Amino acid sequence: MPFDRTIKIAPSILSADFANFGAEIKAIEDQGADWVHVDVMDGHFVPNLTFGPPAVKAFRRHVTTLMDVHLMIAPVDPYIDAFAEAGTDMLTTHIEAGPHIHRTLQAVRAAGMKAGVALNPGTPAEAVVHLLDMIDLICVMTVNPGFGGQTFIDMTAKVRTLRGMIGDRPVHIQIDGGVDTQTAPLVVRAGADVLVSGAAVFRGGTVDTPEIYGNNIRAIRAAAAVGQPEVSCGRPK
Repeated sequence: MPFDRTIKIAPSILSADFANFGAEIKAIEDQGADWVHVDVMDGHFVPNLTFGPPAVKAFRRHVTTLMDVHLMIAPVDPYIDAFAEAGTDMLTTHIEAGPHIHRTLQAVRAAGMKAGVALNPGTPAEAVVHLLDMIDLICVMTVNPGFGGQTFIDMTAKVRTLRGMIGDRPVHIQIDGGVDTQTAPLVVRAGADVLVSGAAVFRGGTVDTPEIYGNNIRAIRAAAAVGQPEVSCGRPK
């Protein structure tokens, strides 16, 4: 998939109906989702337990866009090949999850996936300064990871710093946590281009009323467009 900085909405299926994932994925894609975001949690690195490689492999059969898998687990390296074999397109790992992030990113790319790195709210932008030529995406956590539906933590200053550091490199800035019509323009104005949203996309809808998902996705996209920065030489003005 060619790189571009158009706004992408990546619904988190952590907020979907767990008994109906295939239909939920089809519904959000039919209603305009750009990526499908899968939150993998281990009950150790974060205080929750969600999906593993077999579940991701099952989701893969239904995903026709990009499957964006966010690992909130530690350690990461022993599971990289399993997530590649499951069909992951973009694998994002936390910089806080282990001592050898370069080795992890090299292994992710060697396994044939795009590589992302996630930063918890307390981790500064400067932590990725030596990784910018090894990654395809930086995920800025705007909640403390572990649960959906949390209150947004303002990380716009961090996003601006990252956008300036990235320059013209083909690296996405993703926002994960508390994204809705109120927060989307703030982070997009700061330089983000991929918006993960769970509760705000799935709220009020079902696979029998998928148009509600579509309305929610379009509302977030329209709000994000209001915050779209003018860009000069790869940086927001």
